[in-house]
Amino acid sequence: MTGPDPRRRLPAVEALLAEPDVAALLAAGAHPRALVVRAVRETIDAARADGGTAPPQSWGGAVLARLQRLAAPSFGPVINAAGVVLHTNLGRAPLAPAAIAAMARAAAGYANVEYDLERGARGSRHAICRALLKELTGAEDALVVNNAAGALLLALSALARDGEAIVSRGELVEIGGAFRIPDIMARSGAKLVEVGTTNRTHRKDYEAALTPRTRVVMKVHRSNFQLTGFTAEVPAREISAVARGAAGGGHGGAASLFDLGSGLLLDLSPWGLSGEPTVGEALTSGVDAVVFSGDKLLGGPQAGILLGRTAAIDACRTDPLARAVRSDKFTLAALEATLALYRDPEAARREIPVLRMLTEDVADIRRRGEALQRGIGQDMDLVVGESEVGGGSFPGAKLKTWLVALTADKLTADSVAGRLRGGSPPIIARIADDRVVLDPRTIFPEQIELVARAVRAALDA
Repeated sequence: MTGPDPRRRLPAVEALLAEPDVAALLAAGAHPRALVVRAVRETIDAARADGGTAPPQSWGGAVLARLQRLAAPSFGPVINAAGVVLHTNLGRAPLAPAAIAAMARAAAGYANVEYDLERGARGSRHAICRALLKELTGAEDALVVNNAAGALLLALSALARDGEAIVSRGELVEIGGAFRIPDIMARSGAKLVEVGTTNRTHRKDYEAALTPRTRVVMKVHRSNFQLTGFTAEVPAREISAVARGAAGGGHGGAASLFDLGSGLLLDLSPWGLSGEPTVGEALTSGVDAVVFSGDKLLGGPQAGILLGRTAAIDACRTDPLARAVRSDKFTLAALEATLALYRDPEAARREIPVLRMLTEDVADIRRRGEALQRGIGQDMDLVVGESEVGGGSFPGAKLKTWLVALTADKLTADSVAGRLRGGSPPIIARIADDRVVLDPRTIFPEQIELVARAVRAALDA
């Protein structure tokens, strides 16, 4: 004969709230009563789901642990020790100090985001960054929206709605692993016309696809993958010429659109990074509009940037969709401060973290690795390795670096990596050859001591 169900002996919510340890939490006033009550209910529910077993620590301790988990923010800073400079899962580009300060100023009070100070009347947020982008790139006009996919959607809506947009089959890239060019086309109201094959597309393929309904001829830079072998693609300059010769578009031709992707403003080939077209090169190809990201190689906040001819950009600015994809004041503040650094290319390379990490001398990385190795204070190896650009930029490019490879006799690599992720702040490492490795390229100098302490704690726990 079985005894009574242990779940019947679980304390009631009010009884647990009256326990001294839990009552002290309420008296301290550090957390709202509603949150403490929720923590109590969830602690009891967890014990009930465990067959009525009381928590291994005291009830008060269990409630406190759950309360801390509930109160902790789900979104916070981490240390990137993985060596991927533009780590999409970690927010891509860390911002320059000037951009951080600009966001803080915008957050601290009101800002003239849509107010013309000179006229004392309503202004337009589209004016912010516009002059600076024109100055830096030589574009006739410029527009900033919330992200690159939004910028592409807006461009297609404004330039190709109710018509056809031609694109190479080999350029139907994925965005974020799921959102693809055809998805954007479908939402823009434009019909997608694919030409060529996955590996080879020629100018004649575009020309053969032109009809009176052709509104846009589009090129998409394959910034997040490479095609190797016998391949062919049509350069942007020829795309522009094909568009001008189209019978559709209503004004002696169709519009030409270049989805550039990463938004590279500086030539990084002196540091071994080549193959990614710059914004300037895209504009000189003669296309009507260029689309790119603000938070990749440009090194700013998440944003979508449209540059090009006045007629094309003005059509985007006045399209009804422009309001749905507009940028907020924080994006505009950070982007303007980032762009201002590009007036002095050396200052940009020094102050913008992404550019600094991509062009850093490997000897400096080694010195930072040696400091980390000494700080850990155990028998760790400093080995040659490779960093990645990440963020769908410079696919296939590898950057020489130095790695601190951790040794843990009684712990698996997965266990060590998990302990580092569970720290405060979390440290994101990578595993290579069954060892956790830390890449100093993406660890800021001021973080070295903190990472060393965290590694010691993870190995000694």
